[in-house]
Amino acid sequence: MRAGPNPAAVGIVAAEHMGPILYALELCAVSMDEAGRQEDSAYYRALASKLAEAGGTQRDAADEGAASSAT
Repeated sequence: MRAGPNPAAVGIVAAEHMGPILYALELCAVSMDEAGRQEDSAYYRALASKLAEAGGTQRDAADEGAASSAT
């Protein structure tokens, strides 16, 4: 019997499909807005925001150096 979801596997799947997941959450939020359910809408948008933050990529040192020299 499984104890629960495998966080590493869930993270990999979420990272691979981040765009469609965020889009679906926004569709849920819009639907909730249209139904007058602002608390539910806020929940879905907050969840999407947390996922987007967690799924952001870190810049490596080479990228940061190139960005610094470009400005």
